[in-house]
Amino acid sequence: MTDTRIQTGFAWGIVATLVMSIPMVAGVVTGVAPMPRPIPEALVSLVLGDAPKPLRMGLALAAHLLYGGVFGVVFARLDRPASLRNGLGFGVLLWFGMGVVVLPLLGWGVFGTALTPKIAVATLGLHLVYGGTLGWALGRETRGRSRSVSSASN
Repeated sequence: MTDTRIQTGFAWGIVATLVMSIPMVAGVVTGVAPMPRPIPEALVSLVLGDAPKPLRMGLALAAHLLYGGVFGVVFARLDRPASLRNGLGFGVLLWFGMGVVVLPLLGWGVFGTALTPKIAVATLGLHLVYGGTLGWALGRETRGRSRSVSSASN
């Protein structure tokens, strides 16, 4: 895998994370999010304990962007050519992993059902936004690059 593909996957992973974060933050701010707190903040709190909220939120944001970027690289590595459909499938795969590993680790139960089944639905929607954005963006990037290569060779 080329350095360009790694960098592109990481960058689009961060962008997809930012896009996914818009409805997540809106849900938290308006009080409609079923989660008691944002999942990245809950993970940071699990590690740091009762650290000051600005520190927890800053580290949560950094961690969220970092693992969004890393999974962008994973998707770029696995999916050739990238597509919206494959991105949505990747989002479902990430949602499944979060639901059976991360949420139980937080004490929220499988898919958050120890608190409310609404967490499963909300997090699925967020992961579809992430995967869809990632697949669409990387697919466009790949198609654009292949067109410019074929034009240059003519």
